[in-house]
Amino acid sequence: MNLIEQTIASIPALDETAMRDARDHQARLTKPPGSLGVLEEVSVRLAGLAGQCPPPLPEPAAVAVFAADHGVHAQGVTPWPQEVTAQMVANFLAGGAVVNAFAAQVGAQVSVVDIGVAADLGPAPGLVRRKIAPGTADMTRGPAMTPDQARSAVVAGIEVARSLVEEGAGCLVTGDMGIANTTASAALIAAFTGLPPERVTGRGTGIDDATHARKVEVVRAALALHGLPAGDGADPLGVLAAIGGLEHAAIAGFILGAASLRVPVVLDGVIAGAAALAAAALCPRAVGACVAGHRSAEPGHTAAIDALGLRPLVDLELRLGEGTGALLALPLVQGAVRVLHEVATFDSAGVSGKDAGGRDQWITG
Repeated sequence: MNLIEQTIASIPALDETAMRDARDHQARLTKPPGSLGVLEEVSVRLAGLAGQCPPPLPEPAAVAVFAADHGVHAQGVTPWPQEVTAQMVANFLAGGAVVNAFAAQVGAQVSVVDIGVAADLGPAPGLVRRKIAPGTADMTRGPAMTPDQARSAVVAGIEVARSLVEEGAGCLVTGDMGIANTTASAALIAAFTGLPPERVTGRGTGIDDATHARKVEVVRAALALHGLPAGDGADPLGVLAAIGGLEHAAIAGFILGAASLRVPVVLDGVIAGAAALAAAALCPRAVGACVAGHRSAEPGHTAAIDALGLRPLVDLELRLGEGTGALLALPLVQGAVRVLHEVATFDSAGVSGKDAGGRDQWITG
């Protein structure tokens, strides 16, 4: 088997026994049952992912910012020049971007992966050079990638995930950078969910009405050219090659790699959501490793996380990308697991539970 097939074959289903143990343990902790809301279910799912209760603390965290350019930029879907992708990579490496500030706040390592930037990037601390091609082709005129390029990008994502975990990461965080990547994201989300382009195409970097209307039609044209959505029998790698970005394919591999290692991956916004749909199409079990860090302001992101069955932890109308929303949610993910490790049970703390009448008693004994 090749690396993609091997990785998919090694992704486990969530461990039902560990999840049951986590729910039982939550019920014995010194708090009213269910009082931590969504965080309790996060802890249960991560126990299922790890196959043990409590699961390992999801720390330290490592962010991989996958950077790539897009041929569809030529269709006028954004006023930002393509050169901004390389310029922002330099900013990440210099520590001057929002992702760097948020990562420093939570003690996360930032790596920038050149998977397809349309510029020559020299060696630099923090830069992982895995360029497959200098950007994709224009998906409205033909496939964005060749099949080999799509596969190679997925493999690169798997290998980046493995490398970060080998270096000690206990939680992975998706990041991205690529001018025009929300256009490819909208096309992927439409293809994988069957929703029409106007439902999943947002304003990205803040485009005006005319540019947004053009963007919707560009997505519609790309889907029509490639006969998408093609139904349940569509080849996920074929869809990625037709309309995806190199960073989408790499992030899909990154998710698969994390899932195969039983390591949680906190998803960022619409680019990560589109990539996660591809990963789920390749292996539905991979969703068990995913936590939706936040809900982006991009409409396609809501469609993606709904299709994945994920509930976002933060909803602040963010639309920056880079991994920023996922990093803001990281302490919530870590806190959810820390509860299982550190909070006392009623018995161990000498705290009474409910009395015979069903009333909560908060009495130390």
